[in-house]
Amino acid sequence: MTPKETPPSTAARAHDLTDAEFAELDDLLLETPEPLEPLDAVMLDGYLCGVIVQPVLLEPATWLAHIFDFDGRPLPDEVNQEWLARTTALIMRRHAALNRAIVEDGWFDPLVLEFDDEHPREPVPEGEIDHMAGLSPVSQSLMPWVAGFHHAAETFPDLAEMPDDAVMAALARLYRHLPVEDDEQRELVALLDREHPLATLDDAMEELVVTIADLQDLTAEQRYKVETVKRETPKVGRNEPCPCGSGKKFKQCHGA
Repeated sequence: MTPKETPPSTAARAHDLTDAEFAELDDLLLETPEPLEPLDAVMLDGYLCGVIVQPVLLEPATWLAHIFDFDGRPLPDEVNQEWLARTTALIMRRHAALNRAIVEDGWFDPLVLEFDDEHPREPVPEGEIDHMAGLSPVSQSLMPWVAGFHHAAETFPDLAEMPDDAVMAALARLYRHLPVEDDEQRELVALLDREHPLATLDDAMEELVVTIADLQDLTAEQRYKVETVKRETPKVGRNEPCPCGSGKKFKQCHGA
């Protein structure tokens, strides 16, 4: 797991996880009680970005469950509370650091897999499907991160349901790193590869980060939109009679 070497803001750097804490978080997630199926640290990173760029503000209680289990099944009542507190604390710190970096800098350090001769991709066990088969080496590195983002977008569909071509184009730039499921997706990926080729992992990571920043901007207005509350009855002046019928002024009765 390698975060891209770009200096984040002072605030983000001061509160983000260290390399040791990223490794600790990955180990802690592996300790999630069976039969729950948790995300790993890389998928978690993409998932958190998928939560952050939603056009609605999501409470942590809403999205935490889908980290400990892909389907959002609850943790058992007898779960180790120290384990839960430490794991949740690390998750919330990473979420806050990502949110600050995206909003303040328009840039963040994604946690991705980087395969090379010293760290080759683990072979797929016999009989299991190789989900990365057919992907370019660049997309193989980014696929787990993007799969985590896609998990958030599927779990909370408000983003994908926005009637905005710019949002759809941004999602397509991310999902080009996922296995194609039909001819339409195959054609779209081929078009992106022709018009926006990604020669190196650094190029692809830069596009990923810029795309997340674009989604943040595209959804900000809806995310922080304040609904106007319409009163069903006229507002009562403080010196007017209280509507309760007491005969007192409103300020001396229910407006006190």
